[in-house]
Amino acid sequence: MSGFPQDPGLLYLVQKGSVRLVGNAQVSAAAAKSKSADKTTEEAFLGFVGAGQPFELVAQSPFTLQAYAHADQTHVVWMYWHDLDNWPHFRREILDAFRYQHQRKLLWLSTLGQRRTIDRLLGFLTLLIEEFGEPYVGDGEPDVVRGYRLPWALTHAQIGSAIGSTRVTVTRLMGKLRSKGLINTEDDNLICLPAKSNPQKTKNQQQDVEDSLEDSLEDSLEDSLEDEDSLEDEDSLEESA
Repeated sequence: MSGFPQDPGLLYLVQKGSVRLVGNAQVSAAAAKSKSADKTTEEAFLGFVGAGQPFELVAQSPFTLQAYAHADQTHVVWMYWHDLDNWPHFRREILDAFRYQHQRKLLWLSTLGQRRTIDRLLGFLTLLIEEFGEPYVGDGEPDVVRGYRLPWALTHAQIGSAIGSTRVTVTRLMGKLRSKGLINTEDDNLICLPAKSNPQKTKNQQQDVEDSLEDSLEDSLEDSLEDEDSLEDEDSLEESA
């Protein structure tokens, strides 16, 4: 979506396709500690805006928001907020859409507040598919909905930036979620949530406890490794300063 006007007061409306929102922040605690003049831009995936939904591109130094077409044949129109004074009903619909987005962001923040990375990952995927997912059926049973999937591909790096993790960690945890039957992939690596089945009692509760302890241990080790990587980055910046 290069070339979009970003004047204050502009409102965008997705008519068709999907828009990917990305946040950029030129702020780094490591860079500040090393008193380096160079600022590193951190980019984070902030979510999608689907057809019929509005969005704004805000900027408040050192933070900026950018939008990109995430699906082919994405169409977006824009107007100024004061133009909506001529269409009171349309203005109410826009405000209702922003209110809905605000509620979804609160759920998003709740998900990102989870301590374990695998919980953040599953919560993130669940929220995305709940909002944008499309039903998919099996080849042999076209009338049976097997689950719901994202209509667009999403890279592990983009997922990692959204949940505060790394591409490698996301790849490993995606494999774990697939092995547990919590997610799967269809067609062009589209991420899917299987349809919920009737809950059944676990046959081996001891195994569940062991799996939970293993997950907690892996998350603790992962956090330790990420902390060590951060310290190494800071040390490198201090040495180069």
